[in-house]
Amino acid sequence: MDILNAFVAFANFVLVPGLTYGSQLALGALGITLIFGVLRFSNFAHGDTMAFGTAFVILFTWWFQSMGISDGFLPTALLALPFGIAVTIAMVLGTDRVVYRFYRRQRAKPIILVIVSAGVMFVMNGLVRMIIGTSEKNFSDGSRFLLDPKVFRDATGLAEPLAIKTTQAVTVVVAILCVAALFWFLQKTRTGKSMRAYADNEDLALLSGINPDRVVMVTWIIAGTLACIAGTLYGLDKSFRVFVYFGLMLPIFAAAIVGGLGSPLGAIVGGYVIAFSELLVTSAWRKIAGYILPDGWLGDGLYQALSTDYKVAVSFVILIVVLLVRPQGIFGGK
Repeated sequence: MDILNAFVAFANFVLVPGLTYGSQLALGALGITLIFGVLRFSNFAHGDTMAFGTAFVILFTWWFQSMGISDGFLPTALLALPFGIAVTIAMVLGTDRVVYRFYRRQRAKPIILVIVSAGVMFVMNGLVRMIIGTSEKNFSDGSRFLLDPKVFRDATGLAEPLAIKTTQAVTVVVAILCVAALFWFLQKTRTGKSMRAYADNEDLALLSGINPDRVVMVTWIIAGTLACIAGTLYGLDKSFRVFVYFGLMLPIFAAAIVGGLGSPLGAIVGGYVIAFSELLVTSAWRKIAGYILPDGWLGDGLYQALSTDYKVAVSFVILIVVLLVRPQGIFGGK
């Protein structure tokens, strides 16, 4: 029984949160890696694009709630998500037309586009603060738990209850559906194949008759959609604060680089690598160890390698190690 209690505690504090957080990072990293693979620059504004989309999802959620519209035991934000995606797509396409297209036609070096994206990032961050403010926003409603810990404890007789929040289950399911749809699109559709060809060799793709403007537009549509979904899932699982999304850029970029920048599969794997690395290092292992080790062995410590305040430091260290040892990432990105 102690082994089972230890496993349930591990699932509560590491496994389930890791799958949830990893899914959110993977979706964010997919947007980063698509823009890098097709448009050939690192988009520093992606985190604030996530914040922008989430802000409008929150506004539409509040509007639906004010009219008494809900999604039952699921969060109302899922009903508002398509509207937030539409606004986010309009924003990223408008930004590309007003800002990025000029530099792309000038054949500007990637470092110039990176600097430009940093400027877009600050503008977008200020815009989100103007729209929804800087205070914390909790917009999750519906049923709190998919698996109620009290029900689990009564059914199993274990001392440690397993708790799976509805938002955690929604995150994993939506991430799986998004990844499956994206890979089907890239592998099976003509537009997806055009995007892959354009990413592999731009000049050869143009000679083959591929329309570059269409490829760029579709890339931004997909990246904006993924950003809005990833940001909304993160906000539902935790809460929304615009500065938190600004800080998410480091783990998202770390996930994309660890997996291999430019590789969609690498972005997914990198997201889970970063998420579980952060949780394994910053989790307090005392409760899990308490079920396995004798009482006199534990002492007063939390058995925590680093405080949760240093989660970002874990991403940074992994990022530096990968850049020094294997800069192409796990799946050999660009």
